[in-house]
Amino acid sequence: MNNMLIRPTEEELQQFGEPDFIIYNAGQFPANRFTKGMSSTTSVEINFKRMEMVILGTEYAGEMKKGIFSVMHYLQPVKFGQLSLHSSANVGIDHGDVTLFFGLSGTGKTTLSADPRRQLIGDDEHVWSDTGVFNIEGGCYAKCINLSREKEPEIFEAIRFGAILENVVYSPASRAPDYDDVSITENTRCAYPIEFIPNARIPCVVNTQPKNIIMLTCDAYGVLPPVSKLSPEQASYHFLAGYTSKTPGTEDGVLEPIPTFSTCYSAPFIVLHPGRYAAMLAERMAAHAVDCWLINTGWTGGKYGTGQRCPLRYTRAIVDAVHDGSLAQAQFEDFPVFNLRIPTAVNGVPRELLNPRRAWRDVDAFEREVLKLGGMFRKAFALYEKDVDAKVRQAGPQVA
Repeated sequence: MNNMLIRPTEEELQQFGEPDFIIYNAGQFPANRFTKGMSSTTSVEINFKRMEMVILGTEYAGEMKKGIFSVMHYLQPVKFGQLSLHSSANVGIDHGDVTLFFGLSGTGKTTLSADPRRQLIGDDEHVWSDTGVFNIEGGCYAKCINLSREKEPEIFEAIRFGAILENVVYSPASRAPDYDDVSITENTRCAYPIEFIPNARIPCVVNTQPKNIIMLTCDAYGVLPPVSKLSPEQASYHFLAGYTSKTPGTEDGVLEPIPTFSTCYSAPFIVLHPGRYAAMLAERMAAHAVDCWLINTGWTGGKYGTGQRCPLRYTRAIVDAVHDGSLAQAQFEDFPVFNLRIPTAVNGVPRELLNPRRAWRDVDAFEREVLKLGGMFRKAFALYEKDVDAKVRQAGPQVA
C-alpha cells in the first residue's frame, strides 16, 4: 500500500496526527461463514461510522486498494460533491487535453493510458472535480501476464527495484521474472510508484476539464465495433450497463471470458445508487462538451474461440485518432441493433476491422450473436429502466 497510495512527505508525517481511516488486514485468517450475511470465508467490511475496514480470508493486495476506492466512492459524492470514477487518466503534453478511460479489469485501462506522448495522471482511480481531475492513488497495479518490453514498454521498464511483484514466478538463480508463467495464477500483478512511469504527471492532478471519455469493453462475443462514437444518452446507458467480459487473469477461477455487466464500471465498489453517479457524469459531460467513445478491446472476426483479440497496435491507433482529433472529424455509418455510429476509416486500422459484420466470415452467425448480446443488454439494464430518462432507455440495443 506504500506503493499504491499517495506517499506523504517527511514534513507531512510530522504533522500527521491521528489517521482518518484504518485498515485491519488479517490475511489468511478466515471470516466465519456462518455469521449472518457472510457467504464465504473471505470478507471485506467497511464501517463509515467508525471509519474502519476489516479484511479477512484473502492475501490479494487489490482488496486494500479497492477498499479505499469504496470509501472514496462514498466520501467524494456525499461530502465533497465530486465524482469518483473507476478510470485511468492522462493528459496531452502539447495541448493539455485530458482523457478519462473507463473500464473493468482486463479491458486495457492501464495499458492504454500509459502513452509516451501523454502524461499519465493515474491508471485506475480518479475524481472528476469542479476544477479538473486528480488521482486518488500514488501508484499503479498493473497486470503482468505475457508482459513484454515490445508491447508495453512503459510498464515493463517500471518494474525495477522498489516495485512489488505479486504471484509472478521468477528464476531463483537469475532472479529474472517469467511473465509468461501462469502456474500460480493468471492474475499476476506488479505494484509500483507512479513516479516509475517516466512521463507521469507529478503531482497527479490537472486543473483542466476532460475533453474525451473512452469507455473500454472487452466483448467476448466479438460483435461490438472496435470504436464507436456515443451520444450523451448512449454514454449514460453504457455507463450504467458497464458491459465487458471477465477474462482469464482478472478473477480467481475465470478460465475463459465470461460476459458481465458491472454498473458504472465499478459495481463491487460503489456504495450509492448507480443513478447518482450517472447523473453526475451526464451533468459534467454536458457542461464541458465532452466527446465519448466506446472502444472494444475484445474479440473481432468471431467470438471467443473462433475470432481473435483485437491487436493492441490497432487499439492504440484508434486512441491516437481520438487524441489528435481526426476521429471526431471522420465519416460515420450506422451499426444496427446497437444503433452505434462507427467510423468508415481510421488511420492505421484495416477497413474491414471497423465494422464487425465485415470481419466475420459467417454473417448469419454474426447476426445471431448481435441479437444475443443485445438481449443480454436489455435484460441487464432492466434494473435501471425506471430510474432513467426515456431517451436513455431508448439509447440501448433494439431487439424485437
